[in-house]
Amino acid sequence: MPYQWQEQTDGAHLVLWPHRSLPRRGFVLFILITFAMLILPLFPLLGSMVLWGLLPFLLIALAGVWWGLEKSYRMARIREDLVIDPIKAHLTRTNPNGEIQEWHCNRYWIRAEMHIKGGPVPHYITLSGSGRVVEIGGFLSEVERIMLFPEITAALRAGE
Repeated sequence: MPYQWQEQTDGAHLVLWPHRSLPRRGFVLFILITFAMLILPLFPLLGSMVLWGLLPFLLIALAGVWWGLEKSYRMARIREDLVIDPIKAHLTRTNPNGEIQEWHCNRYWIRAEMHIKGGPVPHYITLSGSGRVVEIGGFLSEVERIMLFPEITAALRAGE
């Protein structure tokens, strides 16, 4: 699961991160295999002008795959931390660009909701309180959000 509860003496701490299906080692292997598959059909063209006509397009395709995967890695730098103590809850979201967004609320007034339909994703989880509504775990899969929601509500109710 791309989230983990860290128990504390006076509350709970939830850490969420996006799922990484392709580790860096797999990334290198994928790029090498893609390069080999693109270059293999060019061997019969060695010594001809057609090779030089096709080679730039194949390298552009490889660069596009590389760029797309790197962008995916950059976007996966999202991290959310929800700290619930006996008095308040504090949500910190670190965006891929390093920007930090924070939200805090008195624990008594927090309301966790799951929006089965109508949100940007199915089974969308929000926390509301202090006059704001914030999302949590929007980057998780639908199944992970369904499993996470009862855990969040239980953690919020644990101190009552």
